[in-house]
Amino acid sequence: MNLFDNTLRDGGNVVGHGFSTNLTVSIVKGLLNAGIQDIELGNCKGLGAYELLGADKAPSDQEYFDVLQPYLPQGRIGMFMLAKCAREENIQKAAAAGLSFLRVGANAGDGAGSVEAVKLVKKTGLTCRYSLMKAYVSTPEELAAEAKMLQDAGVDKITIMDSAGTMFPQEASSYVKALKSAVSIPVGFHGHSNLGLSQANALSAVAAGADEIDCGLLGMARSAGNCATELAAATLKKEGYLPEVDLYKLLDYLNTELIPAMQPYGYHVAVNPTDLMLGLAGCHSNFLPMFRKVAEEEKVSLLRLIADVSAIDRKTPPEELLHKVAASLK
Repeated sequence: MNLFDNTLRDGGNVVGHGFSTNLTVSIVKGLLNAGIQDIELGNCKGLGAYELLGADKAPSDQEYFDVLQPYLPQGRIGMFMLAKCAREENIQKAAAAGLSFLRVGANAGDGAGSVEAVKLVKKTGLTCRYSLMKAYVSTPEELAAEAKMLQDAGVDKITIMDSAGTMFPQEASSYVKALKSAVSIPVGFHGHSNLGLSQANALSAVAAGADEIDCGLLGMARSAGNCATELAAATLKKEGYLPEVDLYKLLDYLNTELIPAMQPYGYHVAVNPTDLMLGLAGCHSNFLPMFRKVAEEEKVSLLRLIADVSAIDRKTPPEELLHKVAASLK
């Protein structure tokens, strides 16, 4: 099971049509450093949308290709592409640039009209992902049949998209189980937070057999946002998944670089890294002033201190214990 980070594509809606090249590089480096290698980026409307859809509040596809060159060998990095925007010339440029994949997207029920786009992607040798957008307009059985048809057409990985954030956990589970029984390729789940259920849906999808969870740093995406990458990493690691992901490196990147970088855009972080760690560790927020004081005095990571002390005493940790644990962190 792995995370598929969509910050730099879906999250681009937060800043226009896509992130600047400087912020793109920062986020790619932050993700790779934390062990998250599957990354979707570029224009929020996909490859070719700059010219074809007038989505020009972002760098061009070529500008993204250029700045990505040093990082492409380090991960599985690619772009989204609406089926209606599939142009062979653009797909060939993406392949020549060294991208790992293109993810074709179309609304559920429109898969038959996407087959030509899938064939164009496969023709270049790129991995072809596919997004079943607005999956909820089809029944689980209908969606599973469409997924099977797309697998037969050459799709390598397929994603159930709860584009409106309307699903409940039991629905996420039903869709995943239906697709897992119909196809042999990896099945992913992409949830939005409009009902505040993206995290619960992600956990339910994984329990039902999902191979991948779409996510975005700080929950960044259009509307109410996506399942937050850092929350997905924290909760799924607690469930025994994602051994390759370094949660502390990820949270440190958010605290020191990404959250400050998003402040000029007025972006509000729903759950900051400290609050996340309090929940993950089972540490009551009443103790936070004491933890901050000791972390500052001892010059150690606040988040690691919370985690390690709480593993010993979550009820009433004494300050003496905090200093003792802090000494072991140096």
